[in-house]
Amino acid sequence: MNPFGSRFPSGLHIYAKGQEPLPPGLSEDDRHAYEKTKKWEGYMVSAMESCPVKTIMAGGAGFGIGAFFSLMSSSFAYEDPLLRQQTQAGKNTVQKARDVFKEMGRGMWTSGKGFGKVGALFAGIECVIESYRGKNDMYNSVASGFLAGGILARNSGPKAAFGGGLAFAAFSAAIDAFLRRETPE
Repeated sequence: MNPFGSRFPSGLHIYAKGQEPLPPGLSEDDRHAYEKTKKWEGYMVSAMESCPVKTIMAGGAGFGIGAFFSLMSSSFAYEDPLLRQQTQAGKNTVQKARDVFKEMGRGMWTSGKGFGKVGALFAGIECVIESYRGKNDMYNSVASGFLAGGILARNSGPKAAFGGGLAFAAFSAAIDAFLRRETPE
């Protein structure tokens, strides 16, 4: 009878600690560096699986995407030559460029904050739900989409919060279904 249950079939290690076989191409001289690398890899994996790190990374990625989208869309804001002549009358080229870059920066900051908030909120809620349920499936993203949508629309009243939750949940379900689809191989 195995005292460790079915989780550990043998219960005993085959090799003594520090005597495990090395990957091909490494010698005994490389063992210390290899073990140190494996230890730090374990630390990084556990950090990447934690909810605070997932939330911060999603917020940062959302900020970057939002800023990039704003940068791309602001390039179209100066396509109207009549509007450009009215708003930039009497300014030299340096002043015009400074105004354009300030406006682009403000738009990038605003859009980046919004996308970052949405990304961090969704990822944080999804991570907490996934940790609580102990499963990684479509229901986590749908539930977190509903909660995040409701939280984002809470200032518009309960009807709008419920509608925002439903819309975000449907969007999350569509994205998750697309990402989890089976490849035809």
